[in-house]
Amino acid sequence: MLSTGNSIFYRPKDKKVHADNARMNFHTGDVGDHIANLKIYNSWKEASYSTQWCYENYIQIRSMKRARDIRDQLARLLEKVEIEITSSSNDLDAIKKSIASGFFPHSAILQKYGSYRLVKGQQNVHIHPSSGLVEILPKLVLYHELALTTKEYMRKVTEIKPNWLLEIAPHFYNPMDLEDLTSKKMPRGCGRAGL
Repeated sequence: MLSTGNSIFYRPKDKKVHADNARMNFHTGDVGDHIANLKIYNSWKEASYSTQWCYENYIQIRSMKRARDIRDQLARLLEKVEIEITSSSNDLDAIKKSIASGFFPHSAILQKYGSYRLVKGQQNVHIHPSSGLVEILPKLVLYHELALTTKEYMRKVTEIKPNWLLEIAPHFYNPMDLEDLTSKKMPRGCGRAGL
């Protein structure tokens, strides 16, 4: 699903509200964008890869077919090297941790007033307005890519736990990098309830 870029949903001018509601249906709770993408793919699969389902949910069928082709290719590669395919679709932490193991350098910590600071690099960034987490603002996030428009935005954002970074990439992170999350409370006005 990450290989499809940002072209999963479409938003017709005359049905913007319907398209936005359809997109937010996959962002229930604070699951994050990666899990929302997984929900989209699994729902499409449950609908027998229906074109009509895509149309009803304002999802581009071409992007979904591309995601399915890539998934099938990866499955064949795993089979070829005799790695068993297992699913942990109900263990969201396991899925997020798996994503973190691949994108561990892409982490950011919540700052005052809703901006984020990259854990490595000290750059200020923001959650993209299309993210399901844009109003939730978790303390620590992992992102897929940065996009520069009016601000530097993180796209495809998921909440993660600080200890995952220390466990997955001890060669990259040290406890000092994440001390804001472990040693002191978040500044007033930050976090889920404060903003």
